[in-house]
Amino acid sequence: MLKKIIVVFIMTITFGALFTTMGDKAEAAYYHTKAISVAKANLGVPYRWGGLTPRGFDCSGLVKYSFGKAGKTMPRTASDMFYKKGYRVSSLKVGDLMFFGPNKASKPTHVAIYIGSGKMIQASSSKGVSITYTNNSYWKARYIGAKRI
Repeated sequence: MLKKIIVVFIMTITFGALFTTMGDKAEAAYYHTKAISVAKANLGVPYRWGGLTPRGFDCSGLVKYSFGKAGKTMPRTASDMFYKKGYRVSSLKVGDLMFFGPNKASKPTHVAIYIGSGKMIQASSSKGVSITYTNNSYWKARYIGAKRI
């Protein structure tokens, strides 16, 4: 009888951990997809320094707003997002944040959301909320790294 109780206990812990991990992955996939959907719904919104609303966004404002609508609280600036949230990754997945600066050794001054297929969505001062390729010569030269939230 004691052996059966122990086996049931171990199975409960094992399957509970498995389903919790699967739930965490599903939740992450949901808020990444939701954040991208929100950002895409704002394509064409003009750039506004300090902008946090669909009336105008700066880069970190778009990320903060999009992830916020997906249920994730984000810091206000690209630099704070880089230093205070998530973990660094070397291989991009949909929903990862990409960080850029004046040069590869500087602190981040720009952030975008990776949307897959070599593309990112961002709020740039020249085009507002737009989609561009990650291998664009301007951004590629300024890429610092990526973080997964």
